[in-house]
Amino acid sequence: MGKLTLILGGARSGKSTYAEKLAVRNSGRVAYIATAQALDAEMQARIAIHRQKRPDSWKTYEIPIGVGRVLLDNPLQAEVILLDCLTLLVANRLLEAAPDVDQPDEAVATAKVESEIDELLMAIRSSPAEWIVVSNEVGLGLVPPYPLGRIYRDLLGWANQRVVSVAGKVVFMIAGIPMRLEADPDQGVV
Repeated sequence: MGKLTLILGGARSGKSTYAEKLAVRNSGRVAYIATAQALDAEMQARIAIHRQKRPDSWKTYEIPIGVGRVLLDNPLQAEVILLDCLTLLVANRLLEAAPDVDQPDEAVATAKVESEIDELLMAIRSSPAEWIVVSNEVGLGLVPPYPLGRIYRDLLGWANQRVVSVAGKVVFMIAGIPMRLEADPDQGVV
């Protein structure tokens, strides 16, 4: 397994920019895995901005769900793999598993997201590449007022913890400032 860096933070905290800077530091080939889906004009514009910022030499793969399975079946030939972002990967899988947003089946959604993260971690462990994973920290705000929002917040928090458990480095972004997080050596990671 190569090195894994997890970059967490809130919306517009500088996560993607920092992740891209880390990827540029490596002189090797970069594979960029995008999980966003251009479902409306605003998201199309966001995706276009992200595409413009990336170097032309980077190979982009748009994989909204099943990232781990795709990479286990077709390992990437890259020195750096940047996944942006775990937040949308979890959301995409959740929405696929819970089409009734007013009455989501939490057990089904949880099983689908757990499987997604398990396969992603298998792909990371089997890869010699340096991995950079971007994710939002959504657990610091208000409790969502609707069931699907609460399920999402909980599943993303769980997914972040799973990725942290195999990460060599964790960075929390606040207003563009990277802050390295360290686990208490006596307590480890949950």
